[in-house]
Amino acid sequence: MWCCLVAVSLQMAAMAQSTARQFQIAAPDGQPPVMHVFLPDASKATGRAVVGCPGGGYAHLSMQKEGTDWAEFFNSRGIAYVVLQYRMPAGHHEVPVSDAENAIRLVRDSAAAWHVNPYDVGIMGFSAGGHLASTVSTHAAFETRPNFSILFYPVITMGKNGQHEGSCKNFLGNERDDEQAIRLFSNDRQVRRHLTPQAVILLANDDRGVPPLTNGIAYYSAMRREGNDCSLFVYPRGGHGFGYNEQFAYHEQMLSDLDGWLSHLKAPRKDAVRVACIGNSITDGHGIDMCDSHGYPAQLQSLLGDGYQVRNFGVSARCVLQKSDFPYTNELAWRDALAFNPQVVVLKLGTNDSKNYNWVHQAEFEADYQRMIDQLKALPSQPRIILAYPLKAFKDTWTINDSVIVNEIIPTINRLAEKNNVETLDLHSAIDDMKLMLTDGIHPNEKGAAVIARKVFEKM
Repeated sequence: MWCCLVAVSLQMAAMAQSTARQFQIAAPDGQPPVMHVFLPDASKATGRAVVGCPGGGYAHLSMQKEGTDWAEFFNSRGIAYVVLQYRMPAGHHEVPVSDAENAIRLVRDSAAAWHVNPYDVGIMGFSAGGHLASTVSTHAAFETRPNFSILFYPVITMGKNGQHEGSCKNFLGNERDDEQAIRLFSNDRQVRRHLTPQAVILLANDDRGVPPLTNGIAYYSAMRREGNDCSLFVYPRGGHGFGYNEQFAYHEQMLSDLDGWLSHLKAPRKDAVRVACIGNSITDGHGIDMCDSHGYPAQLQSLLGDGYQVRNFGVSARCVLQKSDFPYTNELAWRDALAFNPQVVVLKLGTNDSKNYNWVHQAEFEADYQRMIDQLKALPSQPRIILAYPLKAFKDTWTINDSVIVNEIIPTINRLAEKNNVETLDLHSAIDDMKLMLTDGIHPNEKGAAVIARKVFEKM
């Protein structure tokens, strides 16, 4: 789509003070979509980049106060900034969404030339642009999903109550009354545990254009409910659409809040070793509040330090068996884990396969597990694969059977490890004290997660 690089001949005085390079990337006819690129001096570049999506109800774009006016703020902090002049949907929602996804992809593809860390590319959106930003954050494939989101007074819901009517009508078009489409693009209902990028939301309490409770705050609530990192700043007054407006009463406070959030936003090093933690609810962090900060993968990250990038791809109740109630390989997390192209994989499955109604398919367990290993071994990164034993089941909750785990699943894992010349990790004997478990006897508590993290760390 982006075929033509168009240089912009501007006097330095017309550019943001901290902008070293400014140019546009557009289609051959010069029509939208257009990317307006503002790059800081290479010597001051932090590696971070932000793609900005102005608002305008999916009917027009507020290109200045919700677009180009932000260039100095970001460039002065060493952050590359791109304003996306996306196309209007006119009822075809795939049009602006594809523009935003392609913009993220192009920034990552240009990482070396623009001095950008491809693992530190965020998206920012205002109002309808906030809906676009949150749509890409919740719907895009791993390759075009941003690493963080900045959402100003975002449109979130497509429902009939508390929505911004113009945005919904323009985005959904003929699907405006389709309940499936409404649910799909009400992005508070599409937040995924571990997979939706961390976000900051900024809005005014008296916003009557896009009601906070059903939009920005609904997104925050969904993120917090799933244990994902999210921050929320609500200003007493300001209405809707304040953007970069110095007349906004809380303008300086807002800039300070955003600056503080960005300064505490951690990004992995470009050369960090990528570690994928793949598994069920024990990897996911079931029962641990704010598991993205306190589950075993998060604690493993703390132990390993910034030379590693650890990602949690755990999904509760998932199994190896394709004929089980919930096969892991059907999940977005599996597709994300493969797209992550990890250099190390900690694969910890089998607990839920031991349930009586799943283990009736035990004859297929080894072949299904082998297919997972084959897909991992085929990755360009040729990862080091560690097959972790399931934890000890202290109780038979949900018919999880420790005898099956010990006598059938673990021996199968050992055979697979020998056959594939990969490693094993004994987590079954790692926790032998019920005090480190939740009352269900299946899931570790935060202290138990620390034990798992330590065992994996020692294996590294």
